[in-house]
Amino acid sequence: MNKPRPWTPVKGEKYEAISVGNVAVKLYRRRRPTANGKKRRTIYEIADYTSGIRRLQSFTDHGEAWAKADSIAKQLATGDALAASMTNAQAASYGNAVEILRPTGISLELAAAHYTEAFTILGGDRIIEAAKEFIRRNPTERPARTVAEVAAELIELKTNRKAGPRYLEDLRNRLDTFAKAFAVNVDSLTTTDMQAWLDGMKSAPRTVKNFRDTVNSLFKFAEARGYIVRGENPVTATQKIATRNSEPITIYTPAELQRLIAAAPAWFKPVIALQAFAGLRSAEVLRLDWRDVKLARGLIALGADKTKTATRRLVPILPNLAQWLAPHALKSGRVFGKSRAYFHEVQREVAADTRIESDLKKSIAAQKPVEWKHNALRHSFISYRVAELQDVAKVALEAGNSPAMIFSNYRELVDASAAKAWFAVAPKTAANVIHFQAAQEAAK
Repeated sequence: MNKPRPWTPVKGEKYEAISVGNVAVKLYRRRRPTANGKKRRTIYEIADYTSGIRRLQSFTDHGEAWAKADSIAKQLATGDALAASMTNAQAASYGNAVEILRPTGISLELAAAHYTEAFTILGGDRIIEAAKEFIRRNPTERPARTVAEVAAELIELKTNRKAGPRYLEDLRNRLDTFAKAFAVNVDSLTTTDMQAWLDGMKSAPRTVKNFRDTVNSLFKFAEARGYIVRGENPVTATQKIATRNSEPITIYTPAELQRLIAAAPAWFKPVIALQAFAGLRSAEVLRLDWRDVKLARGLIALGADKTKTATRRLVPILPNLAQWLAPHALKSGRVFGKSRAYFHEVQREVAADTRIESDLKKSIAAQKPVEWKHNALRHSFISYRVAELQDVAKVALEAGNSPAMIFSNYRELVDASAAKAWFAVAPKTAANVIHFQAAQEAAK
């Protein structure tokens, strides 16, 4: 067995040879400058050929360097012994393997190690299949697109294909919200990202479902154009959202409505009033123009482009609704000229502002804020209007629903006295009469 000897090179010796059989590993002694360059230090380097190429390993201790060189010599000697015992066919196979690997620049030993590891991971010889799948999922030339860019392309396509204005408006609003939440490349998003985003939405299940459907369409569009891997739509595996058909229909009491309107900023009061006293859907309010509000004629003319059912509808302006609208009525312009997202944000803020703090001096008890309930203003209008008129067919025409739909989905049992209190909710100042008269004159 070889043993290290002190470094005592004879005259002209450039290295120390550590031999095992016919194999010798060279160990060099070098003098190198220190970090500050003022002194020099001794290091020991060995030439390692085990990977098929020459690679130097450095040591500061001669004993450690010698031990490593001895280990390498034994490893190489073992390889020589195996080579000596090879048959002609085995030697030819070895030579072919080396030639096949030559373009890669890696050794046969390293290739064998990689293959063994991949074989273990895949549970068999499926390396070619795995490589093809990797390239399919990670193409070197996949177009890079942000969420906002893909959303713009989808909207442009739908516009060119003459999609309806209501659909386009809804598509823009939802995709704008999504693009702001994810200012990243579309192919970087995962199912985990999508589920967390949907779970974090503080909206009614129907709203969450609508967002899920819209974003799912966006990823299908991206998939068809090669912006994401086919079959990797991150929305597909997210939890499906139950529709509101399984949710109980809820309404507000007249007292709750008074608190909501009182908490709303002045410019938002007509928005609440239109839902509470005309039964307009939130989407219809968002599309409504002041030109559609005919105060002098006492009605709201909703064109087919503004209603959910795409049919024209005339809604009467009840006396208390006229008082809420009159101070704000204009000849033209959107009743609510901002985005859908801001519309819902204001609603939530209004509900939160209805909280009442206790005041012992004024004998005021604390009250929790009024909960903002999905479509509850419209549900309330229909329920109280049916109680007031006792005519489901007439209310169905005003609300833009069939009588059967009102019976099955909207109508809550309330009595006539509650209906009277609901439609008596009006501004308290007499100035409303003056504003109403002025608005009537302006509308003529």
